[in-house]
Amino acid sequence: MKIVRRVGASPRERGSLSGQTCPDIFELSDGRFAVIGTDMTEDLDGKLPSDAARAEYERIVAITRETLVRAKADIPEA
Repeated sequence: MKIVRRVGASPRERGSLSGQTCPDIFELSDGRFAVIGTDMTEDLDGKLPSDAARAEYERIVAITRETLVRAKADIPEA
């Protein structure tokens, strides 16, 4: 599996001074997306809606609103 491309603006374009340790979204060669964000699993796991579940190997990750909004134009419709 490979990272095909960044989705949205780079951390530097979003104002990160170092451009190295900020939320990011990538499209993978198999069509999935990888997200770099803050692990919020411990804080949010018990607060998931009743129709949501998380596998033991999954994590709940938070990214900034700006990261997702700036990625919107790069996310395919289908």
